[in-house]
Amino acid sequence: MTDNLRTVTLFITVNEQVGASSECLQALKICGLSVTRIESCPSTSSEPGYDFLVDIDTQTNDVQNVIEEIKKVNIVHDVRHAECSEKLNDAASSAKVPWFPRKIPDLDALIDKVLEFGKELSSDHPGAQDPIYRQRRYEIVEKAQAYRTGQLLPRIEYTEKEKYTWKYLYTRMRALYPKYACRNYRQMFDLLEQKSIFTPDNIPQIEDISKFLKERTGFTLRPVMGQLSSRDFLSSLAFRVFHSTQYVRHYSDPLFTPEPDCCHEFLGHVPMLADPYFAELAQEIGLASLGASDEDITRLAAIFWYTVEFGLCREDGDVRVYGAALLSSYGELEYAFTETAEKRSFDPSEVANQTYPLTEYQPLYFIADSFRDATSQLRDFGMTIKRPFQIRYDPHTETVQILDSTDKI
Repeated sequence: MTDNLRTVTLFITVNEQVGASSECLQALKICGLSVTRIESCPSTSSEPGYDFLVDIDTQTNDVQNVIEEIKKVNIVHDVRHAECSEKLNDAASSAKVPWFPRKIPDLDALIDKVLEFGKELSSDHPGAQDPIYRQRRYEIVEKAQAYRTGQLLPRIEYTEKEKYTWKYLYTRMRALYPKYACRNYRQMFDLLEQKSIFTPDNIPQIEDISKFLKERTGFTLRPVMGQLSSRDFLSSLAFRVFHSTQYVRHYSDPLFTPEPDCCHEFLGHVPMLADPYFAELAQEIGLASLGASDEDITRLAAIFWYTVEFGLCREDGDVRVYGAALLSSYGELEYAFTETAEKRSFDPSEVANQTYPLTEYQPLYFIADSFRDATSQLRDFGMTIKRPFQIRYDPHTETVQILDSTDKI
């Protein structure tokens, strides 16, 4: 039996409470396990508490049973594990892992890696035949292309047509939020208005928004030329960085845009990024994407789509919206609550395998019970992603640590 024993490190997050370590150790004792090391540090989650790193010797097939036993402890917020063996270390060094950023300055490498739009517009874009609009887009995109980490975020002097477009969408969407938007969104939207960052008459500057978010959740905005690949976009979320466009949709159709513009980024994403629980959920998707295979990136992109962009949640017995695409789309926000739109409970394993239309209303939406539950589900899903290492984010240095041995955990 002893030949089958493996050293496993448990990563246990607990709520702040006297005697937390004792309760966790008691759960391990119930499982008949001996602890060879235990360390603690302040938790990196949005909840006050501690992270315990516990080394145990156990049979490999017992690990899940141990995790389930620990989860029964009331104060335990999350449990993950990393198996330490020579095979794991060999795999980490020999596996062909896609490049991923380790620190925020690494995101500079993504500047020119846009897939579409940005400077160039497709023939069916509302502004494709407008040379003044095209030139304007070019000027704004050039500023994003020149930006590097640590510099002041570029400020844009928006034109009257751009301000008109913003105000038209802002006033119409704002009228729908009391009925459809979740409480977290409404609270942050109101706070943005109280601080005069959001007003109908002026388009916000990403520098002002970024400072607001940094104080609230640690998220910051970064200018982007156009649409990034799923891998590149998701990787920035791991560092609580959100790539945001600064150009405005064409004024001929203020309620429609074929690609993300600043109206979508600001009205849709920003209020939710200011909520600590949602910020943790978004970062969890980003962390899961680092070093993931192309197949897993596709699955994570589907999860992002059905949560961050088109997510619904339960609130006081009702269903509300937290997805940015819905909160910046006048037509689809109302459509999502019709009987035509199918709704299911959020399950990452199911969501990850869904396909989705890009240019029409969604036929299906997923409802999360709460952001905390959804984040916990995403962490469990992240453990199914096959990587020869695990990732831990250090909020103090804003870097990710590669955990491929217990010495590094």
